[in-house]
Amino acid sequence: MEDWTEKYRPKSLDDIVGNERAVIELRKWANSWMNGAPKKKAIILSGKPGIGKTSCAYALANDFGWIPIELNTSDARNATKIKNIATFGAVNETFDNKGRFISSKQGGRKLIILDEADNLYERINTSEKTDNDLSDRGGKKAIIDTIKITNQPIILIVNDYYNLIKGGGESLKQICTLLKFYDPYPNQIFNLLKRICLKEGITADQSVLKTISDRCKGDIRSAVNDLQSLSLDNKQINSNTLSVLGYRDREKDIFNALREIFKTKKTKVIRESLSHLDADPKTVILWINENIPNEYRDFNDLTKGYDSLSKADIFLGRTYKVQNYGLWSYACDIMNGGVAVAKSRTYPNDKYNFPSWLREQKSSKTNRDVREQILEKISKSAHNSNKKSKDFLLNYFSQIFRNDTNFAIKMKNKFDFSENEIKYLLGDEHSQKLKSITNPKVKIKEIPIEDQKNEIEEKESKEDIQQSLFDF
Repeated sequence: MEDWTEKYRPKSLDDIVGNERAVIELRKWANSWMNGAPKKKAIILSGKPGIGKTSCAYALANDFGWIPIELNTSDARNATKIKNIATFGAVNETFDNKGRFISSKQGGRKLIILDEADNLYERINTSEKTDNDLSDRGGKKAIIDTIKITNQPIILIVNDYYNLIKGGGESLKQICTLLKFYDPYPNQIFNLLKRICLKEGITADQSVLKTISDRCKGDIRSAVNDLQSLSLDNKQINSNTLSVLGYRDREKDIFNALREIFKTKKTKVIRESLSHLDADPKTVILWINENIPNEYRDFNDLTKGYDSLSKADIFLGRTYKVQNYGLWSYACDIMNGGVAVAKSRTYPNDKYNFPSWLREQKSSKTNRDVREQILEKISKSAHNSNKKSKDFLLNYFSQIFRNDTNFAIKMKNKFDFSENEIKYLLGDEHSQKLKSITNPKVKIKEIPIEDQKNEIEEKESKEDIQQSLFDF
């Protein structure tokens, strides 16, 4: 399943939702490169996740015909990696997608995009040093040096501007232009969702789209993910389907959480990030379980990842068995951090699927609701609980209902069963009987009392004969 946030990522700055002033300034900065390198050769896009910063960078590259080179600094935070990728790309000329050389003087540019630049650190805690941390210093200095010598435009993308400039990044304030991104208006997100529905052939209540637009708090990516979640196997969206969104947090959605787990090894960063995710571990483990085989292509990485996941599942089971929710923290650390450090390398995958188990639960929710309505009616008449009716009565009741039309009509009248409830009791194999049960013209076949007596006497006579034969 294709991630709609990628499918509907804006291809042009004209398609960006909200932040019109920032878009104008960004385009003005890009135009200044037409006559050589401007005074400030780098620009910082600052704002919370999901509001369009990265989309703006790629839309800019597409509008101006620049070749984008992205470096996610949460995965390559040390000076060596930054110099090998960003600095090399910044000081050299460019080639187009077909491998043809294009001189900067002829407008050929590369756009160096440093995403999550605020995750850079200049110092590490030696008490927690690992092999991966040995060169985890000097990243900000490498970026500053790259900006000073670059022949190509550079965009730094951050969620927290002040985290970027502190601890060795102070000079970035002088050599970069800062553009702050703010929450788009709900009506702008609403219009985007309407366009997506039109392209996907989805019929959605306007109230549902408005609710998504309001609840996402300006997070466009979250809103699009919400819409995709609601439309799984469903081209009709109404207010009843909104309940499926209860698992997600508006500030940090589950898709971002998966990226943190699968793309980094920093357990502290992952723990801090997931602490803002309003989803219980039972839901998160389903998402990881669904997507880990798509992410970890190496067999050993996959094995280690599932080993951590299985241990976390044991802790979750004990949590609910003994009602000790203090065990949740252990489950989360093993599940999130354990899966993160299980990988020997990072993988290019960035498309994550909705858990199939949750999808099945969603599609069967209507049947479960109908079953509960039937149990409520039967239980009231039988003077017992819904659980007892489910365990001891419903199966036998359904069997008689399917095989005895007279009984089905009587029960339909007695309990005032709706058409959906009758369909549930009949099941797919006996659905052809629906019309004969719901048709009011069909009369119940009454057996005369005299015939009932004869039938009973005949039955008793047969039993007597069988017993006599047995005695003989």
